[in-house]
Amino acid sequence: MGKFRSLPDTPEMIEVFRRFPQGLTPLCDYLDVVLRAESPLTVAERELIATYVSGLNLCNFCYGAHRDYALSHGIDPELFEQLMDDPRAAGVDEKLLPLFAYVKKLTLTPSQMTDSDAEAVYAAGWDEDALYNAVTVCAIFNCMNRIVEGCGITPKEMFREQSRERMRVGRDNPNTYADFAKLVLEGA
Repeated sequence: MGKFRSLPDTPEMIEVFRRFPQGLTPLCDYLDVVLRAESPLTVAERELIATYVSGLNLCNFCYGAHRDYALSHGIDPELFEQLMDDPRAAGVDEKLLPLFAYVKKLTLTPSQMTDSDAEAVYAAGWDEDALYNAVTVCAIFNCMNRIVEGCGITPKEMFREQSRERMRVGRDNPNTYADFAKLVLEGA
């Protein structure tokens, strides 16, 4: 038996959110703001941060999904082979490395964040808006990783293919997640 008696043993995200739709719309609206709204960070960079945070949390579902999003936005597929071990060796842009260090520390040891962590980001040429956006990507993916793992969400190839097709068609859609919420709620 899975974590929820009313769901399959290994539910897909759509199945979980159809069963528990409370809060889905504002959650997806926020995901669109964090990942798709105007920002000093590109969509590709934000998706790469989401992938990295999910990898740090060992959340295979989110790691795979956001890896696909990052790829669809132009991130080199070879970068992912070493991303979790060493972002620098993986080929992450030098300017992004302090942001990656920041979100790694925020994910793994949040109580140990210091002003010097932020100063390293600023020294790399980022402004407060970029730092805040990186923090929000990190935070929302720590949250999403816990939802996924706590509910036992498991990717199924049929749903993964549907997701890839939505990505391909709506690659530049600023309402990617709001549209997902509508899809989930209309199918309920």
